Amino acid sequence: MKKLIFLVVAIALISVNSNAQDESTDMRNDVHFGVKAGINLSNIYDTEGNEYDAEGKIGLAIGGFLQIPIGTYLGFEPELLFSQKGYRSTGSVLGASYEFTHTENFIDVPLLISIKPSPFLTILAGPQFSFLMSQKDVFTSGDLTVDQEKEFENDNLRKNTLCFLGGVNINLTNIVIGARAGWDIQDNKGDGTSTNPRYKNVWYQATVGFRF
Repeated sequence: MKKLIFLVVAIALISVNSNAQDESTDMRNDVHFGVKAGINLSNIYDTEGNEYDAEGKIGLAIGGFLQIPIGTYLGFEPELLFSQKGYRSTGSVLGASYEFTHTENFIDVPLLISIKPSPFLTILAGPQFSFLMSQKDVFTSGDLTVDQEKEFENDNLRKNTLCFLGGVNINLTNIVIGARAGWDIQDNKGDGTSTNPRYKNVWYQATVGFRF
């Protein structure tokens, strides 16, 4: 996924070079609303109580954003996203191999400061608040598949998580190509009594958006 993000950024930069725009297309002082869609490659870190190695998992990212200028070179960009994170793992139990997939569905609210050194490039960084809507575990071993929605009532999972994001946008007039990385600052364990393993999400995100 890192290579994919770098490739997206490189292609966008080449496009900017080959399609140079004049000053009349400088939109840094305009307010914009936009929609975006893309993918996450997520995993977990800072784990405790896991007896397996987690692997990356692909998920959906889709939503909207608002670009608010604070002068030409600085701005504020809040977003509202539906975002899937999680992880997968493989291993064996009593000689039988298995695959386990953990998917979490979040409403993410990034509150990002934007630095705009040119009309084509925006650097973004700031906090994100994530609200866990639901999560799903799928365990597969041979012909056995167990598909279970996670119960929250007695598990004391933390549903609200503080995160941090950083990334870049490549602006091709109304098209916005984004690449960023994010990670949880808080773990998922609430007050520490959860029976689930403790972990924090980390993810890479690539999106394509359209701004109005």
